[in-house]
Amino acid sequence: MQLKRLFSTDSVKGTKDYLNTQKKYELIRTALYFAVSLSLFAAGYIQTHQRANLLTIIAVLGCLPASKSAVGAIMFFRFKSCSRDAAAKIEQHAGALSCLYDMVFTSYRKNYMISHIAVRGKTVCGFAEIQKGFDENEFYKHIGDILNMDGHKNVTVKIFTNLSKYTERLEQMKGLEPEEAVTRALVSTLKSVAL
Repeated sequence: MQLKRLFSTDSVKGTKDYLNTQKKYELIRTALYFAVSLSLFAAGYIQTHQRANLLTIIAVLGCLPASKSAVGAIMFFRFKSCSRDAAAKIEQHAGALSCLYDMVFTSYRKNYMISHIAVRGKTVCGFAEIQKGFDENEFYKHIGDILNMDGHKNVTVKIFTNLSKYTERLEQMKGLEPEEAVTRALVSTLKSVAL
């Protein structure tokens, strides 16, 4: 956890630049895990002048968490954080809405990168900055199933690919009933199912 603090205070899921921070963290963690395994192997070889020793077995077993960490790093490197320009425009209109940045939702078929999500009551709106391959209908079905399984009924979900239309919708959302408990529960669910 202290390693995360070295990079940024924004290392919490849903904050601005979360993906960029996680990329750095995952890369350094992976390098450290592999370095520990390599150093154990080297220490065993230097001491016994043979590859077949107890430290080699420990080094090989140490490659398991290192490999798992490498998979995590690869997943984070596939996605980009919300651009600074888009984030600045969104912040001008978001106001008191509950907002999440850099949310990646994974399904069996596709991954969905949502740059920004705003939640107020039973309304969830998002902005997908990278539109290539983004299938809105599949995403609505995927996120709708998740929300229904978690007990959230009658939630309206809309994803925008046009920034100006999204900021207009953010202004409209400010007039909705806050329903703080519902908003917190939805934000919690969205965070728990995102990468």
